[in-house]
This record gives sequence, structure tokens and C-alpha cells, in this order.
Amino acid sequence: MRNYKELTEKNWPEFLGVLKQMMQIASVKGEPAPGAPFGKEPRRGMDLAMALGQSWGFETGVVNNAVGYVQWSGKNSADRHQKKAVAANDELDREYIGIVGHLDVVPAGEDWHFPPFDLTESDEVLYGRGILDNKGPIMSCFYGMKVLKDDGFVPDKTLRILFGTDEESGMSDIPLYLEQEAPPVFGFTPDCKYPVVYGERGVVGVTITTDFEAAELAELSEVVGEQNRASVPDQLSVTLTGTGETIQVNGKCSPSNAPELGENAITLLAGKLSTCEALSTRLRAYFSWLYDSFHEKHYGEGINLALADADSGKLILTPVTFQKLNDTQLALSLSFRYPVTVTEAEVISGMQQALFEGAHLAVTRSMPGIMKDKEGPEIRKLTAIYEAATGADGTPVTTTGGTYARKMPNIIAFGPSFPGQKGIAHNKDEYMAVADLKKNMEIYMAAIEALTRND
Repeated sequence: MRNYKELTEKNWPEFLGVLKQMMQIASVKGEPAPGAPFGKEPRRGMDLAMALGQSWGFETGVVNNAVGYVQWSGKNSADRHQKKAVAANDELDREYIGIVGHLDVVPAGEDWHFPPFDLTESDEVLYGRGILDNKGPIMSCFYGMKVLKDDGFVPDKTLRILFGTDEESGMSDIPLYLEQEAPPVFGFTPDCKYPVVYGERGVVGVTITTDFEAAELAELSEVVGEQNRASVPDQLSVTLTGTGETIQVNGKCSPSNAPELGENAITLLAGKLSTCEALSTRLRAYFSWLYDSFHEKHYGEGINLALADADSGKLILTPVTFQKLNDTQLALSLSFRYPVTVTEAEVISGMQQALFEGAHLAVTRSMPGIMKDKEGPEIRKLTAIYEAATGADGTPVTTTGGTYARKMPNIIAFGPSFPGQKGIAHNKDEYMAVADLKKNMEIYMAAIEALTRND
């Protein structure tokens, strides 16, 4: 039996050097450019992965300038030349096992203690934007594939590692891939948690626009502070134009699917503004509604929408952005992650009934939940690998997160975070313990070998 731990330790220094190259690319989504629909930096990350794959003797391809892949052809396609470009109509290579990760990252933000776009090790912990989400995990899969090849393993089934470039901003890269390529027959994305994730909650984003008189909103400046749908905002401020007073709040950032780990600056700001005498009675009432409905009420209890089920637990509700839309409108955006047995229509109906007077709701993001057979043979293989590597219970689970498994058929999420690890990915000083990344590489090498062998 192959000793994955020994192989990991032997190759670790070289792997860190490769990972550092990828971490130093600031692959935040940018303006579209020729050959780079999601910006030059995500494309630069993809190009590095392709160059590494070619240098290690694998086949490579780039699909619609959106997703790159590195392919290890199995014995079923052994007649193909190792470095020949993959033909899109080659049926043997279209039946493949897939590992789907992404190289794009969210913006770094401020107040890091380590360089965000680099790889820094301190006290057995690795730091840098993307070390967990998702450069560290997908590169451990990629490098693990190289280690297995160097160790003499030859897969029976073809393996592709796919490098996406737009996961953080809507996953529009995967439909572009599927325009030209067949999906894998099975595979995983190392972009969630352990054990095997067989179900993902539905996600729906809404924007609630509320109308006011221009004279009322003239008392408020624009809202200042970084906001995005991926995170709980931590610092916001607004200025009262009549007095010149600036009202600022300081919360705590956390991922939007774990709002209980943060302190939401939107609701904190609403709480302060609800008592501000300089504002109109109706405007204060609006801020009272916002505060009472959503402040530290993460599970829908503030709007009579506390839904739950046995598979996935409670609905999660997070205010993610708040802005003065124009001279007569305020806009509040919410992210719902609802149980797998609940429908989007139920969530929207409940929210409609709880709207402030004069408000209008629009759906801005819709990702229905997914459920896979947790007793399927491939899932059982991955469960056994996880249990053997960790000694922990590997009973498959569901998640509040949204991964490529929603967009790519036949994919489930598997790793990289271990039970109890939550809320790390999008924060400043994003980190991953050295021991955890090593364990991931061991698990992923075992998974590659198990999934690409003939049963």
C-alpha cells in the first residue's frame, strides 16, 4: 500500500515553492481583457497552472479562456501521445474523473499582519489570500497528482484537474467550460469541508428597495465601507448632511454563510440611525425595522421565517450590502441559505410578507439546493479514505456553502476544512495549518488513486 504521508513529507519543500508562485498572483476578478474574461490576474494564475502541468508531462487545455485543465490520461486512452493536445471529440478522454477548484480569490481587504499575496509560514501556519479558498487545496490535488505519477502509479481512468477563474463572482466560468466539454463522470471540488458533502443548501439573494421622499434621504450621505455578498461587512459609516456628524460602526467580518461568527455593520448602523433625531420619522422607522428584523437574528426568526430540516439544519439569513441607491431609494441586499427540503418560493413568500411599507423585492441570485445519493459507491470510497486518514467519523454531511458542485454535474464537495473549522476563508490573515494542508494532500492522493482505478 502506498504511504501517502511519507510521499507528502518527501515532496513538501518543493510543493511549497510551487504553491508560493501561485499565491503571489493577485488573482482577484478584474476588467475583461482579450483572452481573459475575468481579468488578467485570474488568467495569469491559470497560465501558471498550464505551464506547470506541461512541465510535469501532463496534457493541458484551456476552454473558452475561462477554465484550464491538466489531464492525466488513463490506460483506456494509452494510445494517445502523452503531450498531444486533447481533441474535444475524443470520447475516451471525455469520460474522466474530475477535480474542480478555482484560482480566483476575493479582494485582500486591509489590516493584514502578513503579505496577502504571498505565502508566509509562521509557527506552523501558512498565511495568504487563497491558502484555504482555494489555491492551497487545488494545488495540493495538482501536486499530489504529480507525486503519484513520479511514484510510478498509472491510472486506469483519465483524470482532469480543472482550474476555474470565476468561482468567487458567480461561477460563470463553468457554463463556459460545459459549452465545449463534457462534465466528469464523477469527481469532487476541494472547496468546502470534510467529510463528503452530499448536499448543499439552496441560496437565494434578494435586494429590497425602499422608496422615500428626496428631502428625507437628503439628510444621509452615501454609505462608506467595503461590502460584498461573500462576507458580513465590518466597518461602515454615513454622514448626516445637516449637522456634518459622521456615524461609524465597527463590527466583525465573517463569511456570509456563517454570520454568527461576525458582527454585522449593517444592522449596527441601522440601530444607531433608528434613534437619530435628525432623520424623518419614517426613515427612523425603516432603520428600526431593519435592526429589529435582522440584528443577530441569523436564522429567520426576526421575520417569522425560521425554517429547518433534519438534513441541513436551520435557514441562515445575512444582510450583505446596504446603500443609498439614488436620491429617493435605499437598497438592502440579503443572502438566504435555506434547507434542502425547502423551496426558494417559500423563502421569497415569507420575506415578502415581512417587508417594510413601500419596499420592493427583487431576486438577484438563485442557486437551488442539490442532493446526491450519500450511499453511492464513489461517495463510499471517499468516506473510507477520510476515515482511514483521520480516524474520525466520515458520515456524509450537508453544507451552507455554495460550490462548483451546483454548476458542474456529477461533482460533490470534499474538504479541505476539517470539522470545527469555520469562518476562515474570506477574512484578513486567511490561514491554513501546515499539518492540515499536509493531511489534505495525503487524502487527495488516496482519493485520486481510488477513483481512477478500475473497480
